[in-house]
Amino acid sequence: MPDSAASPSAAPARVRDLRLDFFRGLAMFIILIAHTPGNFLTLWIPARWGFSDATEIFVFCSGMASAIAFGSTFDRAGFALGTARVAYRVWQVYWAHVGLFFATLALAVFLTDLEITGRNYWGQLNLWMIFVESDKWENPNMLLSFMTLRWVPNYFDILPMYMIVLMMMPVVMALSRVDLRLVAAFVVAVWVLGQETVTRALGLPYLAFPAEPWSDRSWFFNPFGWQLIFFTGFAFMRGWLPKPPVSALLIGLALFLVIANIPLSNIGVRVLGLEWARDWREAMAPLIDKSGFGLLRYTHFLALAYLCWVAAGDKGSRLLSRGAGALARLWDGVLAIILKVGQQSLAVFVVSMFTARLMGFGMDVMGRDVLTTLAVNLAGFGVLIATAYVAGWFKTQPWRVRRTA
Repeated sequence: MPDSAASPSAAPARVRDLRLDFFRGLAMFIILIAHTPGNFLTLWIPARWGFSDATEIFVFCSGMASAIAFGSTFDRAGFALGTARVAYRVWQVYWAHVGLFFATLALAVFLTDLEITGRNYWGQLNLWMIFVESDKWENPNMLLSFMTLRWVPNYFDILPMYMIVLMMMPVVMALSRVDLRLVAAFVVAVWVLGQETVTRALGLPYLAFPAEPWSDRSWFFNPFGWQLIFFTGFAFMRGWLPKPPVSALLIGLALFLVIANIPLSNIGVRVLGLEWARDWREAMAPLIDKSGFGLLRYTHFLALAYLCWVAAGDKGSRLLSRGAGALARLWDGVLAIILKVGQQSLAVFVVSMFTARLMGFGMDVMGRDVLTTLAVNLAGFGVLIATAYVAGWFKTQPWRVRRTA
């Protein structure tokens, strides 16, 4: 990183990059597939070919988008109002988290009570503690524990992580006004303290939030680990980190890292049957750990992101069609849809988590043959697309437009 932060007047111009919305939009579709129970497409999503997955795309791109939306507010309106805007966003994400939980819980209860499939859908989400008494927990306190984030069920753990990372942004912005090296030191130090194996070996305090009052389980997505990828995207978009050059050497190195990773991936173990890869993964578990965001996940994602960044061209120029034929028009239409989904990622994400449970129920009823599974997934994609366009329409505040005679 450079030695010191640039002044607001010297901050680089914030121009919306097509690549940001494009890859975040793709991540939304992948996340829907990954969260649908019994979806065979999950076996072939990008996460099965490497250490990193769509979660990294979502968090990295969210960091980039936050640099545009919130970083510019700090520059333009000052530290206090910038912090206030971040707090407002955390407030919005909190209620999105609460709404998602209760909507999904109500759906799970409704589907279970239908008794069509004989499955317990709230049990599948490991929400037994709400309905079943036990010496380990007290039912009247479950909702309070949830509302105060002392109970974070695994299926509902991405948004809490995102909230904590957002709350770290004012600290990062304050440090950037002193020296950008302090930002780097802070982000790296917090990441180290979010690695359970490292802190245990060094005798350092382990930073993590308890996921439930009756056990020592931590949040599955440890925000102190995942903030590393968020603030990497944030730093690139702020101009604190320079754009990597497009060179044959870097492209070759990134390709090597991505391709060499395949034998060590889920595909290597499950499809190629490489037992040594299974042993390697067990031995290197801390480096590919998803909860704490292990270092090899970070390395793999950066290599893959660089290749995608180069392939898409400057500001996504290669994503745009160059012709005027039917295929070009079709691609332009698909691109517009993906960009719209990426632009409305919070609304789309919340709806996707709810829709995924419905899709799983639909396949429980209709079966999981290839055609049925593809049809259900396409229907789910349609829901996400509709959500993006409706959310975008509401954001335009059409009621504020004065009608003319």
